[in-house]
Amino acid sequence: MHLETLRLYCDVVRHRSFSRGAEDNFVTQSAASQAVAQLEAQLGVRLIDRSKRPFVVTAEGAAFYDSCREILEGWDRAKAAAGATRARVGGTVRVAAIYSVGLHDVSRHMQRFMSLYPETRVLLECLHPQKVVEAVLNDEADVGIMSYPPTNRALSVVPLREEPMAFVCHPSHRLADSTLVRASDLAGEPFVAFDAELAIRKAIDRALRQVNVRVNAVMAFDNIETIKQAVIIDAGVTILPRHTVQGEVGVGALRAVPLDIALYRPVGLIHRRHKAMSQAVTRFIDLLKQASEKVASVGTSALAAAAGKPKPTAEVLHE
Repeated sequence: MHLETLRLYCDVVRHRSFSRGAEDNFVTQSAASQAVAQLEAQLGVRLIDRSKRPFVVTAEGAAFYDSCREILEGWDRAKAAAGATRARVGGTVRVAAIYSVGLHDVSRHMQRFMSLYPETRVLLECLHPQKVVEAVLNDEADVGIMSYPPTNRALSVVPLREEPMAFVCHPSHRLADSTLVRASDLAGEPFVAFDAELAIRKAIDRALRQVNVRVNAVMAFDNIETIKQAVIIDAGVTILPRHTVQGEVGVGALRAVPLDIALYRPVGLIHRRHKAMSQAVTRFIDLLKQASEKVASVGTSALAAAAGKPKPTAEVLHE
């Protein structure tokens, strides 16, 4: 029984959702359900009554949840105390992030960082990708977090993760119940795209072009949230990082189906190459790197299991 399993259980119970708990821990809903089942087997009690919708936490599950929270909080305090002999970490970390990463990921890491280092503050601003780069170059942000981080001699790039992308559509779409969507299925489909100048749009266009598929771009936006809303009203289909639509898929507003082409969105952190960084900024970068290493250790096998087949061997696309 590992601390991360206890953290996953607590997140599932806190959200009253396997999908949201899984998203917080960068695993699949199936993996989260299996982890809770293994806990139940080890403890010899039922923690969650899955026969009801939404599920109900049993009395034993509630008591176990309270105890797990105490364990995890104690562990966090112990880790913080272990560094008490070093210089105190304080100050402000200014973060610029693209909307999808800022909304889905960074806020959670901010809370954890500030709990570990109570004398720090993290200020987050969500911006257009080009504005993220400008904020870092102009010293308006200490770090930037974005997809397809650019090559720039003034910047250092810290790769964080590769996010699998999926076909996303309205639940009534003809492909909504598919287990796998072929790129050829998208030919001529009304498509809600990213703006033409964005790196993610170029990567998707290139992937489709390589398999001789042309979609019918009926709309184009500069952020994932607006694209999702367009698909929710059935304006067209799209391709998005799978984890960014887990919430909408969980409530039945959207469907996400694996593609037969290997398409991934690289996410990385940027900072000015020769700028001296404060201890707070350095620790924040370390926390993000550790979180990404955890994702890498479980993500590939979990995603392959969720798809019910081995991970495709086609080349990962980068801009």
